[in-house]
Amino acid sequence: MNVTDKPFSESCVQNREPILAILREVFADRRNVLEIGSGTGQHAVYFGAELPHLRWQTADVPQNHAGIRLWLAEAGLANVLPPLALDVNRTDWRGGRYDAVFSANTLHIMGWPEVEKFFDGVGEVLEPGGVLAVYGPFNYNGAFTSESNARFDAWLKARDPASGVRDFEAVDALARAQGLLLQRDVAMPANNRTLVWRRVEAR
Repeated sequence: MNVTDKPFSESCVQNREPILAILREVFADRRNVLEIGSGTGQHAVYFGAELPHLRWQTADVPQNHAGIRLWLAEAGLANVLPPLALDVNRTDWRGGRYDAVFSANTLHIMGWPEVEKFFDGVGEVLEPGGVLAVYGPFNYNGAFTSESNARFDAWLKARDPASGVRDFEAVDALARAQGLLLQRDVAMPANNRTLVWRRVEAR
């Protein structure tokens, strides 16, 4: 593979600026960020360039590493690190320590047991006072926030019945079990949200 073969996500281009506006604030005093599910690598190089005070650790399942490495090679950013192998079903990634974790468009792809393991893992790697920021679609009070999200949920379940748009209340309960308190719930374009929690106690 060469740089011209690098993967591309249009949604990353569309959502990166609204997400950056939030990260500029909530990661302003952060230093070491773990990105769970770096995907193509586009978010990592964009946020790494715009937030040079951060040491941005990419991570994803190994089959996505080649594409991430192409984006990193082209960007040449010293503060964005090569991807770690991270499968939430495994525990080998839980040895690191970070003062921030970021994840975009992952929770609705995972099955619910994987979402639970995601938060268990975050609870182990996130330092006291650490910040977790998650971007994606969420339901509230058991209801979709838009017709497009309902269609998206049906599309997800047709691909994988275990996936689907998650209920905010259920996700927030997992976060609270790890000592994470919700700081922000921000409406984003295309009926998405950015949820921000802060760790207030050790697990």
